[in-house]
Amino acid sequence: MSALVARAFRLVDDAEPTRVIRGRVLRIASAPDRQPCVLLLHGFKGFMDWGFFPVLARRLAHAGFTVVAFNASGSGIGDDLENFTELEAFARDSYSRQLEDIERVRAHLATCADIDGARLGLFGHSRGGGIGLIHAAERGDYGALVTWAAIDDADRFDAPTKELWRRAGRIFVRNERTQQDLPLDVGALEDFERRRERFDILRACARISAPTLLLHGALDLTVDPTALERFARAFPAGAARTQLVAGATHAFGANHPLASIAPELELALDDTTRWFREHLIG
Repeated sequence: MSALVARAFRLVDDAEPTRVIRGRVLRIASAPDRQPCVLLLHGFKGFMDWGFFPVLARRLAHAGFTVVAFNASGSGIGDDLENFTELEAFARDSYSRQLEDIERVRAHLATCADIDGARLGLFGHSRGGGIGLIHAAERGDYGALVTWAAIDDADRFDAPTKELWRRAGRIFVRNERTQQDLPLDVGALEDFERRRERFDILRACARISAPTLLLHGALDLTVDPTALERFARAFPAGAARTQLVAGATHAFGANHPLASIAPELELALDDTTRWFREHLIG
């Protein structure tokens, strides 16, 4: 198997120096000068090295893609790329900032001579899937999309939680893996409520013409599998393929660190790689 080479990048916001995007470009060392590119988006409380992401990145790189992954500036993950050490950055996160981060990464990719900007793919898991669909609808230049367990509704908190959020100015969400309570400032809620139309994921899907594969686990307890039905109705006719994966959980049997590849994860990896190859390489 061909050797892979990784190139790290770090994007700092001049207007907000503590807002940092840390990313990585992965490709075959002996690859041609310009390759099609797939951009990977992690979900809420996720990061680019969580669970299945490194395996997915390697699979795609060996399949002939330059793969770009990054930790969003509000991910909470610091310089060690593993731990939630930037809790105030996590607190300031919002949907608008996530979309801005993707655009900042896209601007960086435009400067990379080894990426074929005319052949771009986008992958997103969970919240990364939903936000990625909004971004793809606004951009209109992706050649193929894949989501796993994508959220179809950006309104993720119930009314009592929102009321507490407004009164206190901050709520905390539990990360069961690390046993940390991660802060979320009310700015995230205010951002959503000011821009509901922009953050309407299903409405965005109606504007996507790129071939899109949406996978969802039948045993997903985080995002209801019935989201697939709503996605199927939202996309233009023929633009999307939905697939319910029997036995799959929200993370397709993966955890962190990834100990083994479950059959349902293997299926998702294979289908994803095949989808991008079909639509970006041919």
